[in-house]
Amino acid sequence: MFAALGRLTSRRPWFVIAAWVVLAIAVVSLAPALETTQEESEFLPDHYESVQAYEIQEEKFPGASSPAALIVFEREDGAALTDDDQSTVNQIAEDLGPELGSDTFVQQVVTVSPDGQPNVSEDGRVQIGIVGLAEGSTGFDTQAFDDAKAMRDDISDLTEGTDLKVTTTGSVPQGLDSQESSEQALAIVGIATVVLIVVLLAVIFRSVIICLMPILVVTLVSMVATGLIGWANEAFDLKADSSIQTILVVVLYGIGTDYILFFLFRYRERLRQGEDTRSSVVHALERAGEAIASAGGAVIVAFLALLLSSLGIFKAIGPALAIAVAVTLLAALTLVPAVVTVLGRALFWPSKKWRVEPEAARFGRIGRSLGRRPGTFAGVSGLLLAVLAVFAFGFNPSFDFNSSLPEDVESTEALHTFQDHFAAGASEPVPVIVRAEEGTLDEGEMQAFGQALSEADGVAQVYPATLSEDGTAAQVSVVLDSDPVSDQALQDVKGPIRDAAHAAAPDGAEAFVGGTPGIFADLQSAMVRDYKVVFPVAALVIMLILALLLRSLVAPLYLMAAVGLSFAATLGATVIVFQGIGGENGLIFMLPIYIYLFVTALGTDYNILMIARLREEAREGKEPRPAAAEALKHAGPTIAAAGVILAGTFASLMLSGNSLMMSMGFALSFGIFIAAFVMAMFFTPALTALIGHAAWWPGHEDQKGPKELSEMPEEPVHTP
Repeated sequence: MFAALGRLTSRRPWFVIAAWVVLAIAVVSLAPALETTQEESEFLPDHYESVQAYEIQEEKFPGASSPAALIVFEREDGAALTDDDQSTVNQIAEDLGPELGSDTFVQQVVTVSPDGQPNVSEDGRVQIGIVGLAEGSTGFDTQAFDDAKAMRDDISDLTEGTDLKVTTTGSVPQGLDSQESSEQALAIVGIATVVLIVVLLAVIFRSVIICLMPILVVTLVSMVATGLIGWANEAFDLKADSSIQTILVVVLYGIGTDYILFFLFRYRERLRQGEDTRSSVVHALERAGEAIASAGGAVIVAFLALLLSSLGIFKAIGPALAIAVAVTLLAALTLVPAVVTVLGRALFWPSKKWRVEPEAARFGRIGRSLGRRPGTFAGVSGLLLAVLAVFAFGFNPSFDFNSSLPEDVESTEALHTFQDHFAAGASEPVPVIVRAEEGTLDEGEMQAFGQALSEADGVAQVYPATLSEDGTAAQVSVVLDSDPVSDQALQDVKGPIRDAAHAAAPDGAEAFVGGTPGIFADLQSAMVRDYKVVFPVAALVIMLILALLLRSLVAPLYLMAAVGLSFAATLGATVIVFQGIGGENGLIFMLPIYIYLFVTALGTDYNILMIARLREEAREGKEPRPAAAEALKHAGPTIAAAGVILAGTFASLMLSGNSLMMSMGFALSFGIFIAAFVMAMFFTPALTALIGHAAWWPGHEDQKGPKELSEMPEEPVHTP
């Protein structure tokens, strides 16, 4: 199959290249833009309590949802606000409402609390204005972010000539800063990724053209992939968070370069044996194509397993990454061979060293040592992974997306100022919605309900209930003792506050606790459920792919066990670095699933490459231990080069300035490093050598003779 594909692409290379260019132009012209969201509630299914609270609130109390923005007023000199300053604050609030209200999310700016007192801190140094959403605005769309930018500009104009310093925070300004931070991170990560790939390829091949080829190929692939993802999101109403575009850049360049390397190493190896360009392309695709397709299939399946997630963010990211990898895989099997055929030996210009096969002395020595003592290699590498894996039990999930914002953006500075002067929970009172199943609610009942809530652990204050216009629903705002985005707030809402609300609901009515901590509590429940579903399904399907590729029921078992150990070791190392050394309270809750999928899928890539080469050596008559030694000698350089490039591309995420991206960048780069240099290089071949022929049961693929060389094309071939 892959030999036939190689013959097709090498005979009609210009046709293949033209087809890709036309496809890219068509997709870019017709596909919708890739939309993202910052709203956590959109990531949850409708049956969760926080989502039900949000929907009832939106229906019965339009415009009364969580504040869209907080405006923080303070004096430039840090002194207490004077009466004149407070008058200026009130005037600015009045001017902002009419000025922006008709065209933006701003409905009004409230500078007094529900009891009618000014929203001034106890020390008198800070006053806040609360901006509610206008009816019909989500607060998480592009228009809302544009409005937040306009609001900041207008505030700057209105405060000119005063003694006030005014900053904004809250969901919409934080969303704006997150969007701008993501755009900046995308630029930094993109540049760092390209520079890293160019430098590493230059070191490996010493070829200008090979350095540029992945950039050109991946750029074309990314155009097609992004457009297809946009169509998929639109067709299936998928919600992706703002980090998806940054992750896509890394995945496309990292995996794309890996697959190109898999092909080029085999192509160069064949050229050194004296074959011409076209026959070398056919041979390279025949030998590397199965490994590339199997590796790509494992990655795609792992990402598609996220469709089983109950979280919208994973349901969107899974197909997006699967589409990106599928397009990359197709390009690696068609576009790359076509480009290589056109370039011929000029591909390696200006280097001449490609003609001479390196001795691979280092990998040869390591391979011979592994062949003699596979038990030692398996034991040491396995012990290293096991020790790191122990620390994975210390993982503490965090559900605060806003904590990933850089410290120097306006919304973060404003939030710190607010928290320094007001009660921790005052920035976002938690809405508790009571809905009557029949009839209307009574104010007396709601007073009793509020009193019961005020006695729950974690509650600092309860504001009087507000009835809806039809009297069928009521909203009670609860101020927490702790920061609404903290782990303590999550635990308080998940436990005593929800318990108290459910128990105190009037007869014939039902209570729903929402808000940010309610969303986080539900995200935690959804995450636990996803771990039990997504992990096993992804593992089982990848095992099936391995079984089909290797025609063995034994090898997939220990290969997946090795990958699982690598996952735990990666998570453990991340806990050590960020929670232990870095002092972080927790790591973003999505991290284990990202690590699992990337390390499982991409780690399987390297396992496949090593085991496929080991099988090839065994088919030539070598016993298990010599076959493992020879496989490490030949496949080791490829895995090392691919591992360094892919780990380096993921490490570029650490330059984003975003704590979520930094932890993810470290985890994924470390996981790829472990997968390449510990698992695939030592642990897997050592185990295979120890198990021997039984590793290939029942197919015994290691005992079959080598495949006949593919038929060469009859027509003469011109190679530049």
